[in-house]
Amino acid sequence: MKNDMTSMERVLAALSHQEPDRVPLMLLFSLYGARERQISVKDYFSDAELVIKTQLLLQEKYRSDCLYSFAYAALETEAWGGEVVFVDDGPPNSGEPLLDRLDDIPGLTLPELADSPGLLRILDITQGLKQAVGDSIPIIGVVMSPFSLPVMQLGFEPYLELLYFRPELFARLMALNSAFCVNWANAQLAAGATAICYFNPLASPTIIEKATYLKTGYPLDCQTLAKIKGPTATHLASGITLPVLDEIIASKTAMIGFSQGDDVALLKARAGNRIALLGNLNGIEMINWTTAKAREKVTSLIRQAAPGGGFLLSDSHGEIPYQVPPQVLSTITETVAEWGQYPLNGIGGDQDAS
Repeated sequence: MKNDMTSMERVLAALSHQEPDRVPLMLLFSLYGARERQISVKDYFSDAELVIKTQLLLQEKYRSDCLYSFAYAALETEAWGGEVVFVDDGPPNSGEPLLDRLDDIPGLTLPELADSPGLLRILDITQGLKQAVGDSIPIIGVVMSPFSLPVMQLGFEPYLELLYFRPELFARLMALNSAFCVNWANAQLAAGATAICYFNPLASPTIIEKATYLKTGYPLDCQTLAKIKGPTATHLASGITLPVLDEIIASKTAMIGFSQGDDVALLKARAGNRIALLGNLNGIEMINWTTAKAREKVTSLIRQAAPGGGFLLSDSHGEIPYQVPPQVLSTITETVAEWGQYPLNGIGGDQDAS
């Protein structure tokens, strides 16, 4: 058995398609910190120092191999002047669309990061986490892709009208969103983030047909990712991944977050050593799991995806839901520790690990 690795060493080995000491466990805690502290989600995210302390506490408690500076997706539209709606036990959402009419797009201007208290708070969190752990634990920053952000800026139906019928205005908004995305990603990297998770649910044919994505969003994604000055992981946020796997690999991202709707064995075979896989526990179902079900799901996933490295175990959406019981998370941690040790205790061969 290999010597124990740091979380950073473990993750880098997996990304290099080597077998580390055990399967990396990437528990992406954002609003779950509010549950841990038993305070409102709004109050939790308003206090950078509390978020830093809670991220460190949760990482140690559940032996996760990353820290997560992400708060909520609507933080980006807030930077553009949009409103955020908070709820007691779920992720904050965008309020009324930023723009009333598509014809308002030419008047939209690129936000300055320095003018957004919410974004500056994330940079403070990132810096604080970096000071606490140095290079021993990866710190994951987050951006919304320019192609997916308009769902929050405009609302879904107006965005579809823009995408299909207003090409000049679409190009204008994409140029602004791409510039914002690059600035925001690089600011997080400069503050100490190890890598950037590039959330892009509209890249999945779950939402937009592949031909339209390849014509519109995909070239933009490739151009945007090329300007981010650090490693990236593309995440389709529960959208199916396999139909666009080859294109995402060609975009030069290092890792892909895959869905509970994907065929894990087939995805693993198709990905080969070309890209690392992150996933794919169903966070919504996790809310009602027993510890036995959690153990079954984790061992099954390890069996299918972990042999040979190139796999990091996580949820399929990019966020642990507020309602997931702590005992389920503890069981996930314990099961990875037991069955995720390399060599894999017979997992991947004929032995049944469940």
